[in-house]
Amino acid sequence: MEQNQRGSFTGKLGFVLSAAGASVGLGNIWRFPYLAAKYGGGAFLLVYIILALTFGYTMIIAETAIGRSTQKSPVSAFRFYSKSPYAKAGGWLNAIVPMLICPYYSVIGGWVCKYLFAFLTTDMDAITSDTFFTEFITNGVSAEFWFFVFLALTLAIIYMGVENGIERVSKFMMPILLVLAIVISVYTITRPGAMAGVAYLLIPHLENFSWMTVVSAMGQMFYSLSIAMGILITFGSYMKKDVSIEDSTRQVEFFDTAIAILAGMMIIPAVFAFSGGDPEHLNAGPSLMFITMPKIFASMGFGRMIGILFFTLVLFAALTSSIALTESAVSTIADEFKWSRFKCTTIMAVIMLALGTLSCLGYGPLAFITIIGMPFLDFFDFLTNSVMMPIAALAICLLVTRCMGLERLEQEVEVDGHPFRRKKIFRVMIRYIAPIFVLIILLSSIANAFGLISM
Repeated sequence: MEQNQRGSFTGKLGFVLSAAGASVGLGNIWRFPYLAAKYGGGAFLLVYIILALTFGYTMIIAETAIGRSTQKSPVSAFRFYSKSPYAKAGGWLNAIVPMLICPYYSVIGGWVCKYLFAFLTTDMDAITSDTFFTEFITNGVSAEFWFFVFLALTLAIIYMGVENGIERVSKFMMPILLVLAIVISVYTITRPGAMAGVAYLLIPHLENFSWMTVVSAMGQMFYSLSIAMGILITFGSYMKKDVSIEDSTRQVEFFDTAIAILAGMMIIPAVFAFSGGDPEHLNAGPSLMFITMPKIFASMGFGRMIGILFFTLVLFAALTSSIALTESAVSTIADEFKWSRFKCTTIMAVIMLALGTLSCLGYGPLAFITIIGMPFLDFFDFLTNSVMMPIAALAICLLVTRCMGLERLEQEVEVDGHPFRRKKIFRVMIRYIAPIFVLIILLSSIANAFGLISM
């Protein structure tokens, strides 16, 4: 039996940038602006920030403390505090989520690679044609090739390990990502007509507020912060005792929310400048990044350069999240079977290749196969984000309150005299409010998937 030696981050900066990298992904770059545009702009942003500072804060603290106190990945961490079969199921649920997300996330990462390559080499008229994106994702060979490219980038970093791979890449990519986001945001808000988009995003208008604003902000915050994916438990197990969990959490919150706002500043003002705030363009949803934004770039001065910078930024964001998801899965396999990191990464590569190929070909050669009316990629997204993650988050709340105990968690946060400033908020949230939030997300998402409500 091969022995696995657990890696660790060198310090606070390594954890913060790696955890922020896990949080800052495709959800921040395209999903946040799309939801903000659809559900009230400034009203959505205000609700999101409040939820991130309460619910999001609570779950990050809980998962990181569970990981560091046990020095284990999700399944072993749950088993450490409870021998109940329900706890074991909760641990496996947190562990399986990234194993299912990684493959289809890598497919979308491949789309980003394709667009970056296209902006570098292809005529702008071709990129902005109405059929460019559709022809690409329905072409099984081309889509599969770019999926392989993104998958290879992710796995190469995972093979390198925690400190030499994940931490080193995050320290390099995250500052560049932030700089690119600021540069593109400054450029877009200076376009004629763009300030109307800035006002729409930043100024709350009560007439734009609805219950779906709250539900959608909860859903966005839920996986924008990488909650209930096993990532934060895994990264917490790599965190040294002399690093403050609360201070690190606050910085991850700030980084994630700042990137989400910058993404909104990149995209919503650009859409206003391009279309005058046409609702059809604001509500473009998943096609906003791959169809609407290239057209907007083409209408700008230096459009090709801005497009290259934009998709470089998106690639870095996608890659840091993909690395975190894959690392969580690899860590679980290593802990459970005591295999080497290389062997576990290779097993995860096979899983990602198999399930990713299904998602990749689901819009092309395998389009005739659907699950509850969804192509493979859409189904895996629904299953993980709308069903498994809310249940996994509920399992975390129950583990902390019923098995680990609030006192034990607080001791872990306050070890070496570190502060726990929002302890009272944490206690109320983890016991009462967070479980209710999770159930609302679960029920509303399932109801929406089956057409019972419209989101």
